[in-house]
Amino acid sequence: MELEQSIMMIIIHSGDARAYAYEALHKVNEGDYEGAEKAMEDADNAIGEAHDIQTSFLQKEAAGEKTEISVLFVHAQDHLMTAISEKNLIKEIILLRKYVNSLAK
Repeated sequence: MELEQSIMMIIIHSGDARAYAYEALHKVNEGDYEGAEKAMEDADNAIGEAHDIQTSFLQKEAAGEKTEISVLFVHAQDHLMTAISEKNLIKEIILLRKYVNSLAK
């Protein structure tokens, strides 16, 4: 896979992960716990896809093959780290929301 295509795939998978995580949050707010769990699994899978591409860059670097660092590459890394952070925070919010929902019943 060429460099720009790999970078764009990190951005796409990271964006998908964020979208799935927010979908999970909306579903849990509606009481759809199964839907929320499925959406979080989808978020985890999308993060995994992006992380696999990132790892391939790290492995190449460790083997002595330098990667050209561009603004787009930095942008992709930013998207990935933001998606991971938001997914982790949403996971905690979902747990809180489930607890609040149980108290409201």
